[in-house]
Amino acid sequence: MSNLVKRQSRQLKQRRPFGLVLIILAWSLVMGWLFTSATSVYSATPTAEVGTVDVIPAQYQLGQELYIENCAKCHIPLPPQVLPTQTWKNLLEDTQHYGVRLQPLVDPARILVWRYLVNFSRTQRQDEETPYRVDKSRLFKALHPKVDLPRPVQINSCVSCHPGAEQYNFRRLSPEAENTN
Repeated sequence: MSNLVKRQSRQLKQRRPFGLVLIILAWSLVMGWLFTSATSVYSATPTAEVGTVDVIPAQYQLGQELYIENCAKCHIPLPPQVLPTQTWKNLLEDTQHYGVRLQPLVDPARILVWRYLVNFSRTQRQDEETPYRVDKSRLFKALHPKVDLPRPVQINSCVSCHPGAEQYNFRRLSPEAENTN
């Protein structure tokens, strides 16, 4: 009887590593699939409906909404990519916003807006002066190479080429603007 018990015990020990490997493999596949489906922004938001410059992951959407809500009170909110991170930092810290005294954002809204801006703004070159006007921005100039911009450039004049700008849609262009590219 003891030989039979020993033989069964050996068979169980030999099966355990194989079973354990199968369980770990199945667990990894399920977790990978869940993680992919939970973080997949592109499958959650059809590209045709995206009006902003980039698809915004869920963790930054509230920051984007707060940014749009606060900036759209006075003017069209610009996509963060147009200005470098340092400009956005300075704008969030300064209560004087282009000659107008603003009520500063307070935490947690300020933190959410900052996370959105820092993740979608561009870096600034070391030799580049921090632009505070959109027409001084290197990226803005690169995106509008053949556009005859009004002087001075007013943010609200974006609507002439970007008819959806008031809805934060800078992808759609007017027929005239499409011909300048």
